[in-house]
Amino acid sequence: MARAPVHIAALIAASLALSWAASAEELVPYKIAGDGIPISLTGAPGEAARGRALVLARTTTCILCHSGPFPETRFQGDLAPDLTGVGNRWTASQLRLRLVDASRFNAQTIMPSYYRNERLVRVGRNFAGKPILSAAEIEDIVAFLATLRD
Repeated sequence: MARAPVHIAALIAASLALSWAASAEELVPYKIAGDGIPISLTGAPGEAARGRALVLARTTTCILCHSGPFPETRFQGDLAPDLTGVGNRWTASQLRLRLVDASRFNAQTIMPSYYRNERLVRVGRNFAGKPILSAAEIEDIVAFLATLRD
């Protein structure tokens, strides 16, 4: 069954409410080079096991829209690309930018910009000016997604 983008955006916003409060931090400066962010936001690689847990957590909402090689997880999304083989399709640099600010690739995307705190829409007052995920969480997710190869 198709869902309206506004309905999906509301679901994402409601799900993210829990993680926004916990992830309030100052943004680490980063540089975009081409279609990615080549340097880790933390200066170190993330931990793939933590990244997997974050991708599967309902609070980050990844599997609300994406599906992937997660047989233990019921009710995976079908609105966004399947994450199977995402490590073959994009580099860690490209994955990092997609997580930080997906709107750089598609201005109409419903995917949240997980590491941005300005030019956001439909953000509750309590969550304005805060990134959804921390720099470490972004790096953990990038490390995990990079392992998803065909």
